[in-house]
Amino acid sequence: MSNDLPKAYEPEKYENKIYRAWETAKENSGYFNPDNLDLKKDAKSYTIVLPPPNVTGTLHMGHAGMLAYEDVLVRFHRMRGDRTLWLPGTDHAAIATQTKVEKIVKEEGTNRHELGREKFLERVRTYALKSHDTIVNQSRKMGASLDWSREAYTLDETRNKAVNSVFKLMYDDGLIYRGERIVNWCPRCHSTLADDEVEHKSQIAKLYFFKYDKNFPITIATTRPETKLGDTAVAVNPKDNRYKKYIGKEYDVNFVGVKLRIKIIADRHIDMKFGTGALGVTPAHSQVDWQMAEENNLSIKKAINEEGKIHEGFGAFSGQNVYQARKMVVAKLDELGLIEKIEEIDNNLSICYRCDTAIEPLPSLQWFVDVDKQVERLNGKSIKETCLDSVRTGVFGKEKIKIIPERFEKNYFHWMDNLRDWCISRQILFGHQVPVWYKNRGEKDEEIFVDIEAPSEEGWIRDEDTLDTWFSSGMWTFSTLAQSPDQIKIEDGKLVIDSEDFRNFHPTQVLETGYDILFFWVARMIIMTTYTLNDIPFEDVYLHGLVLDDKGKKMSKSKGNVIDPLDMIEKYGTDATRLSLIVGSSPGNDMKLSEEKIAGFRNLINKIWNVSRYILQNQDPKFNNQELNFEKFTKADVWIWDKLGNLIQSVTDDIENYRFSQAGESLRKFSWDDLADWYLESTKFSKSSETEKILNIILIDLLKLWHPFIPFVTEVVWQDVGTDKMLIIEDWPDTSLSSSTDKRKKQSNEFKIVKELISSIRNARAENKIEPGRKIKAIVYAGEQSNLIKDNEALIKGMRTGVEELVVEELGEEIENEIKIVTSGVTIYLIGAVDKEKELERIKKRHEELKKVIKSIKGKLDNKSFVERAPKEVVESEKKRLESFEKELKEL
Repeated sequence: MSNDLPKAYEPEKYENKIYRAWETAKENSGYFNPDNLDLKKDAKSYTIVLPPPNVTGTLHMGHAGMLAYEDVLVRFHRMRGDRTLWLPGTDHAAIATQTKVEKIVKEEGTNRHELGREKFLERVRTYALKSHDTIVNQSRKMGASLDWSREAYTLDETRNKAVNSVFKLMYDDGLIYRGERIVNWCPRCHSTLADDEVEHKSQIAKLYFFKYDKNFPITIATTRPETKLGDTAVAVNPKDNRYKKYIGKEYDVNFVGVKLRIKIIADRHIDMKFGTGALGVTPAHSQVDWQMAEENNLSIKKAINEEGKIHEGFGAFSGQNVYQARKMVVAKLDELGLIEKIEEIDNNLSICYRCDTAIEPLPSLQWFVDVDKQVERLNGKSIKETCLDSVRTGVFGKEKIKIIPERFEKNYFHWMDNLRDWCISRQILFGHQVPVWYKNRGEKDEEIFVDIEAPSEEGWIRDEDTLDTWFSSGMWTFSTLAQSPDQIKIEDGKLVIDSEDFRNFHPTQVLETGYDILFFWVARMIIMTTYTLNDIPFEDVYLHGLVLDDKGKKMSKSKGNVIDPLDMIEKYGTDATRLSLIVGSSPGNDMKLSEEKIAGFRNLINKIWNVSRYILQNQDPKFNNQELNFEKFTKADVWIWDKLGNLIQSVTDDIENYRFSQAGESLRKFSWDDLADWYLESTKFSKSSETEKILNIILIDLLKLWHPFIPFVTEVVWQDVGTDKMLIIEDWPDTSLSSSTDKRKKQSNEFKIVKELISSIRNARAENKIEPGRKIKAIVYAGEQSNLIKDNEALIKGMRTGVEELVVEELGEEIENEIKIVTSGVTIYLIGAVDKEKELERIKKRHEELKKVIKSIKGKLDNKSFVERAPKEVVESEKKRLESFEKELKEL
């Protein structure tokens, strides 16, 4: 073994070189490619598909966390000897990417209409490619051991073949249909949105109480008077005695100059306590009202168009945007004396998840997936029923999909139970074009052609709409396992993926992603895979939380609280950045992150480096691969050996069960506390003939255990361990390492007693503020442990206790006015540890300081203005300070 490790670890000198070595060890992604690994014939497959980042910019800390968690799993399973594939890719993110480019060309003084379809799409593709290259570079900087030779893109030729094939299968099964239904329409993006792409913004809104005209018998209440231009009914609860006599009647009304015919209908869902208990029904501009219209055979009257303006045919209101129209309608109602009152209420405004524009529900001719239609392909069940069974009981002979944390199963079931037909068409240029062609479109003799390729005859015109991004990304686990379009076929009405990768790697083992896209993406992957393949896409779903700033706020450029992963890597190294995201995280929970936390983990990386360097400099190469003689172990040897065995078992179990933070904490404690602070220090005063062998084994196993978490520093150290095999493909440590006997358990417990005695003396010195350089005498009444304490006198004196003289007796008299410690059945007196006069003087001085500080804080907290105006976290911080200082004062 060499002893060439420099004094300091400088990550920038190694990281790029190490990553290239991993990737170029063999052709086609090197050790990241499972085809290049020397595996057993019966090796189990382990597959993760990377949630494809949107090609709309750069990766943020949330993405960095995702890469870190998944790389832990992938490196762990690769070292376990599994056929491990981590498949990368990116998502074209249709609406988001097109919106980004539209903003860019707008700043240039033009727009997509002036550029034309092809020129604009070329700009989008150029932007997407640049973003893709940035994302790939960032992923490499994070140390992600992705098999780049298999990289996919949701909009490439192979994925397009999969999308068109599944569209055709669904159309042929009657699951995809074209119809006019209420959709969520964004007037800014000029496109439909799925229900779960609509976000809600809390606001204070005005609730207007009025009648349509003076002859109408019922007062209604609404926050959107302008939509009443399209009303065709008023709905009341059948149990509401105020309105029973009107149910079934129809009225011709003149609503602010617009003639309406209003029918009074009964609906048991109407809340009698909200507003007036009477709801104006606008079928063309409300999902709920559309359903009531279908149930009551009401006419549909469109009042708002795709531009978010009032349709033609509504007099002076036509052409006005909804906000202008609202002012005009309210003014007219007021003029006619029809407004009874106006109240302010809390209201949720529906907005586009991409551009924050208010959504307009309106009828539109679109393509939908029927989620309730029962089909033979799903054993006579619907998409909805099959997806519920996938997580509830299991389907197609597979175990149920496990969602981690389990509490999100309820969210999944709630969403799936309430799932409506999925609108999959989008009115944008960028994306998979709907594979439908028309002849005589809009005419009575309209013909429709649906297939994977365009019809060979002339005269067919393709649908200009594109498909919802989630339609293509929903196929991610299986479409990515085809390397070319010719591997995707439809045979006997079924989708066939004729590739070795598909046979080897599907279904995948885990999908690791953020809880915020459980419905956007995870649910749709279950929809697409169960329908298309009669299989599950993954066995487990691990949901991580958001990465927040140190105050628990969401990171945003406008707030100036963004932490850029590349900046942190440049400053502190990749390993420290990864650890800061792993340790302290838990499934489904948001995590606070600060630069200070990352800096703290850099210190841990340096500690691991220095420990490794110390071991490499102080062991003899001849001990390599020699068997241990347990009979010659010291008590410290036995203790650390058992610690190592327990560590291997616990870290293995933690990773297998997605307890990444717990595994990292265990490794940190062992490395810094057990190994560096205790065992290595103890070997300076007491060692056996086996100590160097033990240190060699510990270093080897510890580097292996740490590798999935901090791959760069461990790989650098590994090069000095004396093997020509890279750490990334080394075997995981043996989980049966520890084989304790009763004798060894006794020895280990005895070392714990000595360790606790040393810790107790150190703690007592700290609590009593004894100067570090002050030497003291310790008298120990040790009873049955007397010989143990005597045998370890050198260790007790040497381990930073400041004990100059140690007296050990079985029993003794109580010693007055000296520091007394009781631990593990041993009583310790520290003689002459405290200068009583100096200590009394210090206590008095601190006492006066504390009284002044407490008075100042109480003054602040008694100030009503401070409590009301100061940020909540500042007030809470002051309260905690007060509590801490009052406790200290009481102790003094």
